[in-house]
Amino acid sequence: MSAPSAVVSGLQAALLLARGRPEGVRHLDNDMGVAARSFWAAGVALPAFLCLRLLDWAADGAPLNPAHAWAVDLLFYVIGWAGYAVLSRPLAAALGRAAYWPRFIAAWNWCNVVQYLLLVLAGIPVLLGAPAWIDQTAGLVALGWALWIEWFAVRVALDVSGVAAFGMVALDIGIGLVLSATTGAMLGS
Repeated sequence: MSAPSAVVSGLQAALLLARGRPEGVRHLDNDMGVAARSFWAAGVALPAFLCLRLLDWAADGAPLNPAHAWAVDLLFYVIGWAGYAVLSRPLAAALGRAAYWPRFIAAWNWCNVVQYLLLVLAGIPVLLGAPAWIDQTAGLVALGWALWIEWFAVRVALDVSGVAAFGMVALDIGIGLVLSATTGAMLGS
């Protein structure tokens, strides 16, 4: 499969899953080649990640050393993305779903693109000078939808219960919290 067709297929899967359509996983074969190619999603999502950082800086002020902050953010972006993939594999095996892991990680990777885009869209009201309650509502809706997308993708791709899917999402949230706290400590914020 070519790079463009892999990206299109992955994004189609993610957009269907984001709308609650379980057939989205049919766009993702359950093999390690598809899983490996799905990590291109990290590159596709990178501009949205960088945009989120700029939105944070617009709201909270730029850090004292922006170049250092960019480097730390990019490093932890890669660590978080790869770290979840590494840690999710034994967890999928513990759930008795190791055979489904390639399809799951492909769905997770591509759904991250949609999640980042939702979070960027939620940041637009603050740039437009909207009242705080609109900004906060947009952020809450986007965050809730992003978490739901991940939970739904995990549940469908691994064919697990909602509780097991919650555990996989909790792992992702935990990694994010640890990396966020570490970033804050490194940058003195």
